[in-house]
Amino acid sequence: MQPLILYGVPFSQPVRAVAWLLLYKQMPFDMVLISPGSKGETGTRHPTFLAKNPAGTIPTIEEPDTGFTLGEAHAILCYLSNRHGWHDVYPTEPRQRARVDAYLHFHHRNLREASIGLVAPKIRKDLNIPEATQLAARSILGRALKVLESSWLAQSRYLAGPQLTLADFAAYVEIGQLQPCFTNLQDFEPFPNIRRWLDDMKRVDGHETVHAVLAELGAIDREAPSMDKIRSANISALGTLREAIARMDP
Repeated sequence: MQPLILYGVPFSQPVRAVAWLLLYKQMPFDMVLISPGSKGETGTRHPTFLAKNPAGTIPTIEEPDTGFTLGEAHAILCYLSNRHGWHDVYPTEPRQRARVDAYLHFHHRNLREASIGLVAPKIRKDLNIPEATQLAARSILGRALKVLESSWLAQSRYLAGPQLTLADFAAYVEIGQLQPCFTNLQDFEPFPNIRRWLDDMKRVDGHETVHAVLAELGAIDREAPSMDKIRSANISALGTLREAIARMDP
């Protein structure tokens, strides 16, 4: 059986969520670097890639043995869990699963705004994200963090209950990237429950490997990294990822 292929780049938040789940579950895979927005042969707008994912987004997975392909990180997380019976992270009990699904739906126009309002403006000046859009995204993120602090994480250790689930993988790649140890773009001092959860998530298997790209880039609050530095960090992180996969038990 050929290993799953994951198309993307380590710097991508949704790509990291999928890679982290696979590492956590010790499922071998191959990551193929693909350039977001590029029409070149290794780009997401190239016809070959669009045939796999018409939306031209990352992450995208491909099962070489069957030819099955799928885009959208949360759909991928759920599919892999269903496909391989990973019921610990995606429970089969309807109410428990509903709590996970509730967060995955909440995520898109709430915690995902961390990338639009804080990260993207620093590293993708070419996108020319309007200041009003950035301000709105930061406001939405602030409200979402307060909801997590006062409700989701005030009631349980993890987002959907006492056990680690897909909700936590999805949320951490957005929130965790903002910590002082990575990009240093968010003050978490007002959020003790979130800080406790962040510390718990750092101890989840695969955390260090999947976040190697952020550790290499370092803080970007004062100076944005060049595209060459980001490319170099992605390539280096890919090597780290492949080394971890090679160490998996056969």
